Amino acid sequence: MRQYVLVVLKTGPRRMPDGAARDAMFAGHFANMERLSEEGRLVLAGPFMKDPAGWRGLFVFAVADVEEARRLAESDPVIVNGEMVAEYHPWYGSAANMLLPELHKQLVRPATARP
Repeated sequence: MRQYVLVVLKTGPRRMPDGAARDAMFAGHFANMERLSEEGRLVLAGPFMKDPAGWRGLFVFAVADVEEARRLAESDPVIVNGEMVAEYHPWYGSAANMLLPELHKQLVRPATARP
């Protein structure tokens, strides 16, 4: 077992209009998640299904405290632009979660192999 911080991403106060800027914001969001995963800080992330309460997605950070998780989340373009806001919860879970990023790489087919 080990300590993590669970971050719930919710709809923020400023929806960016559809178009190139929104596309770039989400491209940056995915690039940021990839970077944090490669650094071993982000062990799990993903969207929620459509939720009337505005829950959009989650991050599970392998960090010591909420303040460190806040610094990492605030590096994400969707947070910077107000598209989403983050809610932070200390969480205690299996140390095996740390294996998820590497397992993900093994299970996802490369883009060139997709039909």
